[in-house]
Amino acid sequence: MKKKIYITIAVIAVAGIAAWLLAGGKKEGGVTYGTAVVEKNDIATSVTATGTLEPVTSVTVGTQVSGIVAHLYVDYNSIVKKGQVIAELDKTNLSSELASAKAQLASAQSTLGYEKSNYERYKTLYNKGLISANDYENARLSYEKAVQSVRTANESVKKAETNLGYATITSPIDGVVLSKSVEEGQTVAASFNTPELFTIAQDLTKMQVIADIDEADIGDVHEGARVEFTVDAFPDDTFAGRVTQVRQEATTESNVVTYEVVISAENTDLKLKPGLTANVTIYTKEAKDVLSVPTKALQFTPNEKMLTKEQSIQDCEGKNKVWTLENNVFKALPVTTGMSNGILTEIKSGLQSGQKIVTDFTMDSDPAEDGPGKNGNPFMPKPPSKKKDKKN
Repeated sequence: MKKKIYITIAVIAVAGIAAWLLAGGKKEGGVTYGTAVVEKNDIATSVTATGTLEPVTSVTVGTQVSGIVAHLYVDYNSIVKKGQVIAELDKTNLSSELASAKAQLASAQSTLGYEKSNYERYKTLYNKGLISANDYENARLSYEKAVQSVRTANESVKKAETNLGYATITSPIDGVVLSKSVEEGQTVAASFNTPELFTIAQDLTKMQVIADIDEADIGDVHEGARVEFTVDAFPDDTFAGRVTQVRQEATTESNVVTYEVVISAENTDLKLKPGLTANVTIYTKEAKDVLSVPTKALQFTPNEKMLTKEQSIQDCEGKNKVWTLENNVFKALPVTTGMSNGILTEIKSGLQSGQKIVTDFTMDSDPAEDGPGKNGNPFMPKPPSKKKDKKN
């Protein structure tokens, strides 16, 4: 019985030694390779920002004369036509000023008639030598003053008529009333500045976004660039636009420099409203339907430590290269790259659609053996040591 036990133990020992020898005398962790297929994709780089929606054309309507608002003929969202009367001021004082100016004109004209007749009479007497030159000059001077007085009175009448006309406020454009700043009975004073009465937008079917772009990104933004944006009012909708202007003036706030970029946007369904905040994505570069590979594939390089006994490396010259794994051979292929968005990189030459390439690898190891120099994260906390402190 004991003899059979000894034989069994010997067989197990021999099998263990054979397995150890076949494994190379040590434990090896496996390697898992990530792969990708070369295929065509759309690649784009973009800049993100926020902006405010505004009408393309809006006009602030004010008044150049002071007075009480007698009548308002429009309200918020009213549709108006160019030349349409939208408000009137009380005209009592302005009408009085016009009447006074006309009376002064009539008086000046009467004086002119008298001074003209007097001047012509004195001129005849002077030519006959019946009056002195001094009397003649005084008559001529009085006549010229009367002429100037009539001209001044005429200008006063024109001014009074103009001011009276300003009391009738009309729309300067076809559009929609966005805001109204006064009510009937309110007094407006135009002594130092022009009071704002209304804001009228010309065409709300054509809007624009004024976006603030950081100085680090403004160099990539150009006119004609495609834009997509969203607004919180319609979170499920994406709106399209184009960059129409990159303004040169810089704005500095809290030591941050930004530049305004104007983006056109169609608004045929009138969903977009002035003042909405837009979350903007400006596509600075775009490549449609081009061969591409994951960018990490260009960063992958095999090394001897990750190879099995059957695997080998066949390298090549080239600034950029990708690797294939066929028949246990890592083969480098030189490539010419184009634009990249950080995730995908365009391949201009060196690869064909459908080729399979290696992108990365992962070492499979015992987590208990992980540590600095292995695949374990050196910043993760380590398990407590198995060695016990020796007591003195």
